[in-house]
Amino acid sequence: MTEPRSPLPPLHPPIPPVSRRDAPVFSGAAHRASAGLAFTEGSDTYEDVRPGYPTEILNLAAGFSRVLDVGVGTGKLTGQLDHAGHDVAALDPSMDMLRVLRRNHPRIPCWQATAEHTALVSGTVDLITCAQTWHWVDVPAASAEFDRVVTDGGAVLLVWNNLDTRIPWVHRLSRIMHAGDVLKPGFVPSVCSPWRITREVRTTWEQHLTPEQIIQLTHTRSYWLRSDARTRARVDGNLTWYLYEHLGHEPGAQVALPYRCDGFLLGR
Repeated sequence: MTEPRSPLPPLHPPIPPVSRRDAPVFSGAAHRASAGLAFTEGSDTYEDVRPGYPTEILNLAAGFSRVLDVGVGTGKLTGQLDHAGHDVAALDPSMDMLRVLRRNHPRIPCWQATAEHTALVSGTVDLITCAQTWHWVDVPAASAEFDRVVTDGGAVLLVWNNLDTRIPWVHRLSRIMHAGDVLKPGFVPSVCSPWRITREVRTTWEQHLTPEQIIQLTHTRSYWLRSDARTRARVDGNLTWYLYEHLGHEPGAQVALPYRCDGFLLGR
């Protein structure tokens, strides 16, 4: 059976093999920094449609009292840690992200800062968490800063949700979305001394969204946020064709969107 012909221009680039990346590809520090600046807008949409994290990730944080969530975004993991009883503080370079965090979690201390320069006193926290964050940072500089602010016996928790592109329809969806942060199954993050990976969790789960929300999810990606109006319209048009015409989803219907979640606990 042949696929229905899209009324839009062909999808570019052609659908390649599943990601083989251990980290997103940046041409250098300047490229990484400019891409990260995309998150100075769109935080309300981010809060509405970005997923939280499965229980297995929260279990990695068990036993640590004072937690600093770094690169919190709108506080997806932050709120879960607070609900689990941790004493949580949070930082992010985007004031727009922090605006949403403060609205939803007004009693959690938060401030504008980066992983490389947290503005904390030395030996202040027992655990630092980085959810969807580590690939945006200067790893050697952040590792040194975390060594400074984490107590003896403390740890760092790195977490990623990735669309499960081992499933063919999700793989094609990720390419249409230009989800450049999808990492390969079994990837291992880069870490620097004195930190080393001591435990890891790899699990799968599903987020339930409508087709309209999946399109909105695309609007939280760095690629879409940095694109001009013409590119945004093309991406949205291709998604509309793929979700409604090709996959046959009805407007407002619930779609189970498969994810992998990978968590890494670092110790000294």
